[in-house]
Amino acid sequence: MQSENPLLADIAKLLNSAAGTVAGMGREARDAARERVREGLGGLDFVSRDEFDAVKDMAAKAREDSEALTARVAALEAALKGKAKK
Repeated sequence: MQSENPLLADIAKLLNSAAGTVAGMGREARDAARERVREGLGGLDFVSRDEFDAVKDMAAKAREDSEALTARVAALEAALKGKAKK
């Protein structure tokens, strides 16, 4: 039969409680830091992936239209030069 020293039992309980408290403080500190980062990033003007893709598609279409119009203007200018020489 093993005898327990009340003083050692109390110290063990105290250490267990302290370890739990420290772990809880660590979790709270981590959560608070995450919240601060979210708040800091929330003030920045980030766009969602859907918005980015939509604007990217619009820019590609505008580029295609611009190239088509450039080719059309060049063809019209060539036709005007051909008529002016006659």
